[in-house]
Amino acid sequence: MGNQFEISVVANDAIWAEAQITAAISEINRVEKLLSTFSDGSKVNEINKNAGIQPTKVDPEIFRLIDRSLKISALTYGSFDITYFSPEKANNQVADQKNAPFINTYSNYQNVVLDADKVTVFLKEKGMRIGFAAIGKGYAVDRAKYILQMQGVSSGVINAGGDILTWGRQPNNEDWTIATADPEQAKKSFSHLNIGNMCIATSVNTERCDTAIANKPHAKIVNAKKGFPVSEIMRVSVISPTAELSDAMATPIMNMGVNAGLYLINQLNQISCLIIDDHARVYTSKGINKAS
Repeated sequence: MGNQFEISVVANDAIWAEAQITAAISEINRVEKLLSTFSDGSKVNEINKNAGIQPTKVDPEIFRLIDRSLKISALTYGSFDITYFSPEKANNQVADQKNAPFINTYSNYQNVVLDADKVTVFLKEKGMRIGFAAIGKGYAVDRAKYILQMQGVSSGVINAGGDILTWGRQPNNEDWTIATADPEQAKKSFSHLNIGNMCIATSVNTERCDTAIANKPHAKIVNAKKGFPVSEIMRVSVISPTAELSDAMATPIMNMGVNAGLYLINQLNQISCLIIDDHARVYTSKGINKAS
C-alpha cells in the first residue's frame, strides 16, 4: 500500500500487546494481498482482464468493498472513482490530439455491474480497470482495528501515513485528541479535535504545499472530471467513524471545491471536515470548532 502503519494499544501486559499488534499487522498484509493489482493470481487482476468480456466471480469481501466504493462514487457525483482506463487505452484516446495537456485515465463507475446473487463483477468496457488505492488503506486500518478489538484490545491508535484511527480512551481515561495546524505554520495549531472512536484522514495538494522545493516535479491532486490540477484547496481533513470512509472522502472533497465540499459534508451524519484553501483560509463543517 506504500504506507507505514504504526499501531499503539493500551494494555497492562507488553508481551500480550505485542502479540495482538502482530495479529493486526498480519491482517493488514492479508488485505494488501487481497486487493493487489500486481499479483497475477489476484481476483482484482482477473476482474480487469475480463473487462468487456465476461463477469468475474469474486470473494464476498471484495464484492462488498466494490459495492461500497460505487456508493461513495454516487455520493460524490463521480469525484471518487475506483475505475480507470489502462495506459494503452488512455493513450489511444488522445492519439489524435497534439500537445494534449492532460490524459484522462479515469473511466466511469457506472460501467461497473454487480450481481449480488452470483457475487460477480463485470466491467463493461474493454480497457477498464479497477484499483483500490483511494480506499484500500482505510479498509486495511478498519480491519486491523477489528482484529484488535476481537482479541480484547479495548483502546488504541492506528496511524497509517498520517491517517489516524482511534478507539477507546487514553490511559488517563481521556478521549483521544489531535491538534491541527496549517502546513506553513506547523507549530501553531488552530483547531483541537476530539477523535475518540473516530478516524481523521488528510489529503494534501502537494503542488501547493511543496512550492518551496524549486524546479522539481510535484504530485498533483487532479480533478477526475475536468482533468486539471486543483489549486483552490491546499488540504482537506475528514473525520468519520471509519478509516475507509475518511480515506475515501478526503480527495473527492478537494476535487469538489470548498463550497460544494462543505455542503455535501453538512448533509451527512457522523462526518465532518476541515479545509484549508490556497490562501491559508480555514473552513470547517458542522461539528468542528476552531481553537481560539
